Amino acid sequence: MTPIRRLSDIDVSGKRVFIRADLNVPQDDAGRITEDTRIRASLPGIRDALARGAAVMVTSHLGRPTEGALRPEDSLAPVAERMSALLGRPVPLVRDWVDGGAWHAALKPGDLVLLENCRANKGEKKDDDALARKMAALADVYVNDAFGTAHRAEATTHGIARHAKVACAGPLMAAELDALGRALANPRRPLVAIVAGSKVSTKLTVLEALAAKVDTLIVGGGIANTFILAAGGRIGQSLAEPGLIGAAKAILDRWPGKVPVPVDAVVAKRFAADAPATLKAIENLDEDDRILDLGPTSVAVLKMVIAKAGTIVWNGPVGVFEFDAFAGGTRAIAHAIASSGAFSIAGGGDTIAAIHKFGIEDRIGYISTAGGAFLEFLEGKSLPAVAALEARA
Repeated sequence: MTPIRRLSDIDVSGKRVFIRADLNVPQDDAGRITEDTRIRASLPGIRDALARGAAVMVTSHLGRPTEGALRPEDSLAPVAERMSALLGRPVPLVRDWVDGGAWHAALKPGDLVLLENCRANKGEKKDDDALARKMAALADVYVNDAFGTAHRAEATTHGIARHAKVACAGPLMAAELDALGRALANPRRPLVAIVAGSKVSTKLTVLEALAAKVDTLIVGGGIANTFILAAGGRIGQSLAEPGLIGAAKAILDRWPGKVPVPVDAVVAKRFAADAPATLKAIENLDEDDRILDLGPTSVAVLKMVIAKAGTIVWNGPVGVFEFDAFAGGTRAIAHAIASSGAFSIAGGGDTIAAIHKFGIEDRIGYISTAGGAFLEFLEGKSLPAVAALEARA
């Protein structure tokens, strides 16, 4: 990867600093923030710029607002409130900020403002050049600290980096790239990847790319069910993608032994937390069974693989860990990774939720806040936001 400039390299004293953060946090139906990892992860860059005498503007997307129409539920107001509590200082929220104005003229060193949901601005998603130029004019230094959006070419992640006087990576972005580079560029072997989740189609190209790079590719969730079908097994009513059986079979045939296919599972007749759980061998599944977790024989095989690993990349839980009766497989995998001597990197929202549930935060080498960008980096794709920073270095 081409070197990029970092916020720590830039003299920001007396300068206006525009930080694109990833503050897209989950909320409940009442708009209350239910998990604030991304907000906490954004604070080191903000604190650093403030401590070195900058006037700081921060923006982020939240949810999927309609451009040009900011609804109350799309507002960053709850984020401003949480950020204010975490920093111990008021964080004013600025609406209609793209053209500057009195709020911008009043900014002085040590000030911090949060700029309202950037995806409410017309042209953000299409990386509109005129919008990017306007935003670049607000600042002396542009900082991208939103690795979670690095796979999208948008005005605040890509266009602005082309027009800013100075463009650099914040500490979170830099740490993500360092950790992923360490895991994939020259990994300690064996390299084990765990890719799980509901759909193969969203991750199929990742699986193909990873199968060529890793020593073992562990699949879980709905992805594993498609591989079970490809290996001639039974899945009952389980979530799978029959149209991709051929693609999964091609991976199994091309790399024999590299993708361990589950041999047993914890099943239920319905998808519910209180559904009675039954352990079955894959060949004994009934037509109305649903696979909701890996069985202990399958888990034992995976634990042995993880114990011998030199590097582990983890994206996605292997079962419905939110339901305690079906959390055993993900719990066992999580603790195996935590106990391993390998360098481990984990990413994606569900993965982070599992890590928190099983209390292993301090025993993972690096926890990525990203999901889609994490997977595209694993696949070997160029990330537009990173490419823009590389071009400006």
